[in-house]
Amino acid sequence: MSRISEAYDQCENIIKLHSKTFYRAFSLLPKDQKKAVWAVYSFCRKVDDIVDEGMSPSEELSQFEVEFESFLKGDYNQNELMWVALDDVFKRYNMDVQSFRDMIKGQRMDLGERVYVKMDDVLDYSYHVASTVGLMLLPILAPGKEQYLREDGIHLGYAMQLTNILRDIGEDLERGRLYIPQDLLVKYEYTINDLVEHRANEAFCSIWEEMAELAEDYYDKAFRTMHLYPVYSRTPVKGAALLYRAILDEVRGNHYNVFSKKHFVSRDAKEKIISSIS
Repeated sequence: MSRISEAYDQCENIIKLHSKTFYRAFSLLPKDQKKAVWAVYSFCRKVDDIVDEGMSPSEELSQFEVEFESFLKGDYNQNELMWVALDDVFKRYNMDVQSFRDMIKGQRMDLGERVYVKMDDVLDYSYHVASTVGLMLLPILAPGKEQYLREDGIHLGYAMQLTNILRDIGEDLERGRLYIPQDLLVKYEYTINDLVEHRANEAFCSIWEEMAELAEDYYDKAFRTMHLYPVYSRTPVKGAALLYRAILDEVRGNHYNVFSKKHFVSRDAKEKIISSIS
């Protein structure tokens, strides 16, 4: 097995382990594009793991940033298979370098005590940690059409990150993170203590639904230009969006219990969604 093949295999194992939803959707891509997506996902996962699991995340993230800038100059550790795969991707596709830098910037936002006052603050965060992923993937999924798909690619990132936020409220609380904007807490007279006490009362459900409706609006916007994707990537992109959107209904079906339950779409439901895409 060649070094590059080994690198891509490692990247595939990473996405298979950490994101069954994305893995299922993007497995529909042709071989070369699929491998490129695995490599980009590995980059994103590496940054995410540094912030969530690193012993000294701030220093480790700064070091990773230095490594990325060196990588862009062709200087990287050949024993790090992620860089080997990513180098092949950068040679094959006209990658958007700034989106990678913005992703690192977004993950750094989780290292500070950032307070999200308004929804615009949440969307700014969502752009940096999620919309950037779409921008990284556009040159792979729709080469030559990036400028036409950029805006709705950003919208899809908003939608998916809001979905993540709404699914992971309990998990984020345990990490000392809160992405519900303060103005919504004030609007519905719901307190931080209510969150700590896991009160899924009417006020909480109202907050959750207001954010969910915004996410669904961004999904709708993202679907407007889905037809511009090449045939080979249209179904995977639409599938990823629909699979993620379905998480919202899973939460609703479980009475908004985001404090003690991790919601996911079942394998059967995933297959039904994917097979229904036209």
